[in-house]
Amino acid sequence: MAILLKISVVVLSLSYPFLVYWGLQHYDAQVLLLLLLLFISIRWLVIGNGIAERKTIIITLLSVAIIAAIWGEQLGLKFYPVMMNLGFLILFVSSLYSPPSIIERLARLQDPNLPEKAIAYTRKVTWVWSGFFLLNGSVAAITALWATDKVWMLYNGFIAYILMGCLFAGEWLVRQKVKQH
Repeated sequence: MAILLKISVVVLSLSYPFLVYWGLQHYDAQVLLLLLLLFISIRWLVIGNGIAERKTIIITLLSVAIIAAIWGEQLGLKFYPVMMNLGFLILFVSSLYSPPSIIERLARLQDPNLPEKAIAYTRKVTWVWSGFFLLNGSVAAITALWATDKVWMLYNGFIAYILMGCLFAGEWLVRQKVKQH
């Protein structure tokens, strides 16, 4: 049952922009915002195992609620991807200043005895992902503030995932080259 709940949370997270776009066509933004806040709370209970993940989710929850209270429920709904990117940006950058970096931690799951060159590489990759989250969050904010609902959904529900996949694939290819040398 727990694994099914985790899979459901991941699927809902990935489809969030589509659900919001569809929901805004059929329901009041207030109802959707309450569902979002409930979803974020469930996500905190289900997925947020580590302290850093729980902090990211709490910051997102509070930020979305504050944005909605000040600027309206619809903007609060549309700022969820912005706040998730900001949370990941803070998480990744802060790991660079209190090592090991996030990418090094992930790499050590496969190889606990990383050589010094590999540690340096993981720091660079952490910087690259930090840049991605900064850029992606900025574009998400621009689409939330000034774009149509369709453009917001297209970027946050499709283009952002393609860009993330390209970064994953590109880094994997670079890593294979680095490992050879």
